[in-house]
Amino acid sequence: MDIKVSGAFRGIPGSICRALSVPRTPPWCRQRRSALTGACMTGLVLGLLVLSRLHGTFGLFTWPFGNNNGNSSDENTTEPPTFSWVDITPSRTLTWHPCYSPDHDCARLDVPMDWRSPSDTNRVVLAIIRLRASTSTTKNKTDYRGPVFFNPGGPGGSGIWSLLDHGKELQAILGKEQYDLVSFDPRGIGNSVPRIECWSQQQHRGVWDLQDSVVGTVDAHPGVVYDAYARAQAFSQVCENNPDLAGEDGILRHSSTAYHARDMLEVLEQMGEEKLKYWGFSYGTVLGGTFAALWPNKIERMVNDGNVDYVEWYQGGYINFLHDTDAVMEAFFTHCHLAGPVKCPFFSPTPSQIKSRLFSLLDSLRQSPILVIIPPASNNLTSLTTVNPPPEIITYSRIRKMLSTALYQPHLRFPPIATVLSALESSNGHPYLSYTNNNNSSLPWWTSLCLSETTPPSTPLSTPQEGTPDAFPAVMCSDATYHPLSPAEFASYTALLQNISYAAGAVQAEFRLSCIGRTIRPKWGFSPEWRDIKTSFPILFVNNHADNVTPLVSARNNSRAFPGSAVLVQEGYGHTSLAAPSRCTAGWVRRYFQEGELPEDKEGEVGCKSDRVLFDDVDDPSYESRGQDELTMAVRELTRKVRIKPFYRE
Repeated sequence: MDIKVSGAFRGIPGSICRALSVPRTPPWCRQRRSALTGACMTGLVLGLLVLSRLHGTFGLFTWPFGNNNGNSSDENTTEPPTFSWVDITPSRTLTWHPCYSPDHDCARLDVPMDWRSPSDTNRVVLAIIRLRASTSTTKNKTDYRGPVFFNPGGPGGSGIWSLLDHGKELQAILGKEQYDLVSFDPRGIGNSVPRIECWSQQQHRGVWDLQDSVVGTVDAHPGVVYDAYARAQAFSQVCENNPDLAGEDGILRHSSTAYHARDMLEVLEQMGEEKLKYWGFSYGTVLGGTFAALWPNKIERMVNDGNVDYVEWYQGGYINFLHDTDAVMEAFFTHCHLAGPVKCPFFSPTPSQIKSRLFSLLDSLRQSPILVIIPPASNNLTSLTTVNPPPEIITYSRIRKMLSTALYQPHLRFPPIATVLSALESSNGHPYLSYTNNNNSSLPWWTSLCLSETTPPSTPLSTPQEGTPDAFPAVMCSDATYHPLSPAEFASYTALLQNISYAAGAVQAEFRLSCIGRTIRPKWGFSPEWRDIKTSFPILFVNNHADNVTPLVSARNNSRAFPGSAVLVQEGYGHTSLAAPSRCTAGWVRRYFQEGELPEDKEGEVGCKSDRVLFDDVDDPSYESRGQDELTMAVRELTRKVRIKPFYRE
């Protein structure tokens, strides 16, 4: 199927803005970026937040971090008044500069685009950040044990953003007096340049994303699967026809995980370290495993949490990742019943009745979507003083995606979606809109679309963002063995996933959809046998017993590839151990890094329980009083702050 992208699309954003009389840049913003006034920045940030609701993050297995508002928990963390990445001159020697806070350092390291054929002209600049150990307050400074590298997931997640957002909580688990926490934006992502941006203007991206809800999930109606296929192929052509990305020397040919691993090795060695200490989540387990397979003698410590199956990732099949998805959905029915009607408004006398109610609601929405009329809102940030928003239509597909997203973080998401589902049964869609509009902004989507600014891919971002969505398919499809699918073959694949998981198969089918139409292959492919890899220190694999996208069997498969490694099973639901707080798990991670202790029994693995049960209030005062030690407080804060975002758009 050959999809042609019409050139007429290019003029649409400007036409929308002119028709709505919204200036591309407000008069008070027409000055140097560094001198933007507070009112201007407020308008731009709110606009981008609304656009992010439409656009979503695009990463597999997610980058598992982000707070409820899409901002850092500290309003000054990601918008420092005196620091800008462009003020750091890239260097081929790692040079640290003060940034963000007295505890942070940043660097821009100039490395070859192609490690296998280095060039003085074709280069990548990596943005790197370090949260220093609190050695200034340490009585025994000999306790310092060096840097631990951290990757939040994706592919496409920003290490800069994640470390700023919750690095101190992660460092508290490791030992804040012993370890620096180091992260970086992998090549093509965030503040590392060139950045993988398929659209030449953010307005074009916004209009494209607005069309996403028109297609819906592949099971919504007959023929949707073919519409989704065509749309995916069109987007792939946009990316591969972008001259800034394609070509023999372009970033798309140099974005495989092997390149990311080699970049990490360079940072490690330039820091004067011989061996790697590493903590990776979700896709970060792929980066960690790839590094360990390439340089097994350079592992000092490695924790991989929320494990992507290495064989499946590199083969590109993407089938077994839904092995435990329905177990997480079934937990909603069981624990809603156990919690009772006060904590779970979708309560019924038995779990099976709750399940039947959900299926009945979905069947109803497929035929009769719910219309929501939104009252006008006052808006003082643009020339539009009164906003008359269009009505919202809550469709089957939107609720399917909401449910699939909830499976990533049951502790945080199950209580509010129970309220949403109960309201939808009465044709009340307002709780759904409140739940999905996390930024609570009254700024209309068209204003955010028109005000969004385009940062050239060769320039670092003015404000750290959670990730770079276009990097997700670029990395994933570079790693996977090339398997082009016809429309009919993709339809068969979606049917297979729906048979594996009734809860999310139709939604997660979009995962493999990302590679439809991708033809550019990496210059550095990587396809190890994934067996009998002996590392210089055993790896610790951590996994929930029921993870909706990285099942426990993946952790066990990965562990078998590395003799001597261990598996820590957390008895919790959701994606990565951070979806469910566990002081036990945090304690094992700390002991592993500090003492090298592995949690294994005769079968090579051991279990930890979660500190909370589903439908507990995360802000319950009684939970607050259950412990104030450093580990307990760290896991509690991570549970509150983390917002795991899936690769598809809600």
